Amino acid sequence: MVWQRPDGRQADQLRPVRFERSFTRFAAGSVLAHCGNTQVLCTVTIQPGVPRFLEGKGQGWLTAEYRMLPTATVQRQPREFMKLSGRTQEIQRLIGRSLRAALDMQALGERTITVDADVLQADAGTRTTSITGGFVALCDAIQSLVDNGELQESPIRHSIAAISVGLMEEDPFLDLDYVEDVAAAIDFNVVMNEKLELIEMQGTAEEGSFSRSQLNRILDLAEKGITELITLQQQALQSSP
Repeated sequence: MVWQRPDGRQADQLRPVRFERSFTRFAAGSVLAHCGNTQVLCTVTIQPGVPRFLEGKGQGWLTAEYRMLPTATVQRQPREFMKLSGRTQEIQRLIGRSLRAALDMQALGERTITVDADVLQADAGTRTTSITGGFVALCDAIQSLVDNGELQESPIRHSIAAISVGLMEEDPFLDLDYVEDVAAAIDFNVVMNEKLELIEMQGTAEEGSFSRSQLNRILDLAEKGITELITLQQQALQSSP
């Protein structure tokens, strides 16, 4: 049996992706990232100083925070206040690790970048959309430092994007929506740079196991998706905000 995608896409086809830049007024960089019906508001702030463990080393730092609005899903989810769920902590650490891979921290200097990813609407792929949209917002924020003369050159050394791939009926499918995410026997999130070098893979068998040959097919499909996403990022950054 061949899996039929609910929205009629081909197995290697992304959902419609777009980036609305300068979406908010006060953030150094802000992007509303759309991936199908998933919408994530990515905002970036830059402040002088670094965490204590980096003081005096002449390098910067990037961290991330991730939240879902209560009505991002069909059923209202309570807000997370004092204690974050394990899922939220894991996702925001992934976003931070992924976007740190874009930067030369020495070139950034002793500044701390905070990337906030707020999910307005969730239809799977919120963490990958946060990374892909967060990179666009990061580029705008860094460019503001260059334009203001605070940095002589951009510390961004790599483009970063992320995508999901799932295995349904023994075949890999790119960029899962919610229905597919629930049904997938194998679910992977893959982060790469523009050289298609791996930054992180998160994958598990929801049932049973998977083979090395299936993993190779999953990564081949992820490479295709990330290549397309990085092209879309660059097109967005080259256009007027």
